[in-house]
Amino acid sequence: MSNTPTRNRVDPELINTTPQRRPEWIKVRAPSGETYQQLQALMRRKALHTVCEEAMCPNMGECWGSGTATFLMLGDICTRSCGFCDIKRGKPKPLDWQEPERVAQAVKSMNLKHAVITSVNRDDREDGGAPIFAMVIQRIRQLHPGCSIEVLIPDFKGNKDSLKIVMDARPEILNHNVETVPRLFKKVQPQDRYEWAAATLSNAKLFDPDVLTKSGIMVGLGETIEEVKEVMRDQRRWGVDILTIGQYLQPSKKHLPIERYYTPQEFKDLKEYGLEIGFKWVESEPLVRSSYHAAEQVQALSIVHRKLYGNRMIG
Repeated sequence: MSNTPTRNRVDPELINTTPQRRPEWIKVRAPSGETYQQLQALMRRKALHTVCEEAMCPNMGECWGSGTATFLMLGDICTRSCGFCDIKRGKPKPLDWQEPERVAQAVKSMNLKHAVITSVNRDDREDGGAPIFAMVIQRIRQLHPGCSIEVLIPDFKGNKDSLKIVMDARPEILNHNVETVPRLFKKVQPQDRYEWAAATLSNAKLFDPDVLTKSGIMVGLGETIEEVKEVMRDQRRWGVDILTIGQYLQPSKKHLPIERYYTPQEFKDLKEYGLEIGFKWVESEPLVRSSYHAAEQVQALSIVHRKLYGNRMIG
């Protein structure tokens, strides 16, 4: 593989040459505003990356406008080539061990009550970069006490030792996205395995029964409603507490095509089903992404969580 990073691309035969017209309920607001500009300047000044920018999140304008961002760690080059993602792929640079300090300083500067930390995949490392996650959790606690922390982690190829490094730092929320149904894994995320996602989410609860676990699903890639519900049932068996469901949007014509748009009513039905089978919180709307309304989720669940787990800090 060339050392020059590239944007993820898929087999040309999978490209939809007759894309569907975007329905009226899919409206993305262009990022703007003073708070957005200040946050963008802060990220550049501290040489930080956000998944909001790298993955072209449709909610960037709304979230950045309210002073919320999801920090992207372990660099900005991913070792995997998922067909839905616009993050650069290639050979990553060595880990930047000062990155956790800069992220923690940014969290303090923004006076966040809830910080969301994610990363690219680092399959070039045996530990998957897990120590960086532990370091940033610990440093945020030192610099900005009272801020709850959500980590959206890779699957670490199901490696329990790497997961334990993260869990020993005790984040309030451990998030790992399943993304799609098992039948489509090879097409959507060919270097991932459903079994690795299951191990990550199940083992998180074994390492720390108090942690809130979270996962997400994209729809519109060719799955059926029943397949989505089957994944939801699996996630509940793994102990997942919080679920996000959103419409897949094609970053470019060279990414996986949109097979269909789900209606707002279908998203509402999936939310109701999720609550029926025991999720504590379900975000299910067309533009929902993994970190959407993350702070609100923590605040809403914090009272119940304190009753269950006493002094465990959250929110």
